[in-house]
Parts: sequence; structure tokens; C-alpha cells
Amino acid sequence: MTRWHVDGWNPAYGTSFDQGEAAGGPTTESSAQVDTDVELKSDQWRPLSAPAGLLPPPVVLLVDGVRRIDAGLWSRESDGTSYPGIAASYAAGVVRCDLARGAAELVTRRVDRGLFTASQEAPELIAGTVRYRVHRVGTSDAAKLSQTVQGPLTELEVEVSTEARRGTVGDDDLLIVDGPLRRRRNLPRTLGYVKTQQGKYLSAQLAAVVTALEPGQRCPVFRVGTAWGGYSWYLRLPGPSGAPWAGIVRVECSTELEVAEAIALADLSLVTLPPFASTSYKDPRAPQNLIPIAGLERRLRSLLGDARLLHRALTIGAARR
Repeated sequence: MTRWHVDGWNPAYGTSFDQGEAAGGPTTESSAQVDTDVELKSDQWRPLSAPAGLLPPPVVLLVDGVRRIDAGLWSRESDGTSYPGIAASYAAGVVRCDLARGAAELVTRRVDRGLFTASQEAPELIAGTVRYRVHRVGTSDAAKLSQTVQGPLTELEVEVSTEARRGTVGDDDLLIVDGPLRRRRNLPRTLGYVKTQQGKYLSAQLAAVVTALEPGQRCPVFRVGTAWGGYSWYLRLPGPSGAPWAGIVRVECSTELEVAEAIALADLSLVTLPPFASTSYKDPRAPQNLIPIAGLERRLRSLLGDARLLHRALTIGAARR
């Protein structure tokens, strides 16, 4: 008999697994080449717990970014044609969690704005004291324009990640990037934290090991052989039980590391991430949206400015031009 389980992730944020055209969640086959014999042979896979006595690092740095569409626009070209565009604000930052002091602070932040359009004539747009720089993109599909903001936002996230790593002293901290590592694989002691599952990397037999994880356990490390691939593992955060993939996140690190180093980071993630897990009465994306990340997102959104004032300034600025 089929049983249903309600995912604790609020559906207003989509689902905890990606259902887009290019990714259908943890049951959709990925085209990536995967080596599952990295830490344990496939026939020996089992849930793993952290070694006894292992402690989290004294300092954890977490990176995230936010974006917002401030207005939709249409151009009027010299030849009479028109193109859609969007004015967007986006920000990225780093929160530093000092576990010894029980304190968290925003240490790095960047805010930028852009006008995204396929128009080759559109100039930058001034809205009061705010400047929207032009990003010429390769699509005139108004529905896809919002996706083009991700590139510049990722650039900001790379900038703040690199700056945060330059500003650290010693080698006892851990940098956690919300999302895939992408171009931050060269940064030391860095993990990518993927809270929405975008594809099936494991066979049904090995995926059953993942869904059998208890909170605070992980699967063995495996390797994903894509252009942005790396060592990876799944772990389950504490939270309501029931749905097979509830509370499951995927963590990754650079393939430039030795296997032993990747395994050590995987164990370290087991004692670092679960204490940061959110709860449903505080966060609609619990438990995957980590508490420091949620706080960072709120702070970054406040830095984007008042959406209504910006929309009004954009309307006035466009009319004057």
C-alpha cells in the first residue's frame, strides 16, 4: 500500500528537490559519470556516523546570495522594435560563526544592480541615486530573463568567498558555500552545501542507503565526474521523520583534495551542519535552510533597499530618459 508523507519544506519555495526541465529531483537520472567506490566499495555501502570525539571547527564561515526583480521593462529601439528587460538587485555576503563565543556577525557583503536585456541599444538606467548597469543577455524570452541574474550573483558570491578566505588566519575554520562550489574549488577547507536535489547520481540500491540514513549520518563519499564535479556525499539533518528524502542534503568538496582529505571533510560536516539545522516553526525551508544562512538572507535582503521606492524611482527614471 502506498503511503504519503508531507515534506516539511514549504511549497511556496518550490520543493526540496528541483523539478525544472533540466532536473527532476533525486529520482531523475543524472548524465554525470559517478565513481561510487571512493570511500567504500559499492557492495559495502552503509550509513556512516562521525568518529567518536570529533569536534566542529571553532569558526564556521557561511556564504549565500539573494536576488530580487525590482521592475519589468520594455525597450523602444530606434528601428521601432522592442525588447523585454528586467531591473534586478542582488547581494552576497559571508556570516562568521564563532562557535566558541556563540556569536555570529556579517563580515563581508556586496550589493549590485543590473538591467538585463537582449537590446543592443539600451543604456544603463539611473533610478534616483541607484545605478542599474546593463547586462546584455542572449534571450528575449521575458520568462527566462530572471534566470540571467544568476550569473552576476554567482560572481558576487565568488568574490565574497575569496575575500573571506583571504581574511582568515590559521587552518582550523570551515567555509560553507550555500549551493554548488562551482569556481570556488581552489579555496581551502571549503564545502558546497546543496539543499535541493537536482538529479539522481546513485543506483536504486545505493540510493536506498541514503534514504535509510538517520539524522547525523551520511553515506560514503563518491565522486561526480562533470566539469564542475567533485567529491560528494549525502547526509540527513535532524527534523521530522517520514518522507524518504526529508532533511537530506548533498555536500561536496574539491577533487583536487586527496581522498583521505575529502573523507575527513565529510566527517567534519557531520558534526558541523546538523547543529545549524532550522526548525519548521522558524523557517519554511526547514531543516535544510541552515539558521545562519536564513539570518544572512534576511540581512542581505534588507541591504537591497525598499522595493516600492526603487520601483517608483525606476518608473520616474525610465520616463525621464
